[in-house]
Amino acid sequence: MDEELPIYGRKLFSWKIKEREYYQHSKQWFLVFGLLAAGCLVFAVLTSNFLFALIIVLVAFIIVFNENEEPEMLDFIIGTEGIMLGHKFYDYDEFKSFSVLYKPAQGFKSLYLDFASPWRSDLVIPLLDNNPLPIRENLLKYIKEDLERTDESLDEILGKLLKL
Repeated sequence: MDEELPIYGRKLFSWKIKEREYYQHSKQWFLVFGLLAAGCLVFAVLTSNFLFALIIVLVAFIIVFNENEEPEMLDFIIGTEGIMLGHKFYDYDEFKSFSVLYKPAQGFKSLYLDFASPWRSDLVIPLLDNNPLPIRENLLKYIKEDLERTDESLDEILGKLLKL
């Protein structure tokens, strides 16, 4: 009797990644963040923009809550039928394109998976110590490659700069 394949098909590549980037923030970072948040909160109240005030408070709670929580390690699997990230399966049809940004001198090696839906943000997967060439060659069988992407996105750059 044949063994049933998992939902992602035959495993081609797999590795573990953090669910999000984790930064240990200093007291100075919290002081600057707190002052900035307080200033925005005062501005929101003075302009009667209570939705903005609520958003500032929620963002502050999320940042403080995540400070004490280490990110979970997730399995990332590239299979013959799709991609598995943690417990979530993505069929290849859900992606418009992929890109591999490999700049080892800058310490940057990532796989970008662009969803076909404009409402979903890209999946950015760190390649870690994996060789990008066989990964790229295999993904070309299933997804179109975006050769125009040459740098990190603005939200990634800002996230690293602000340590968010």
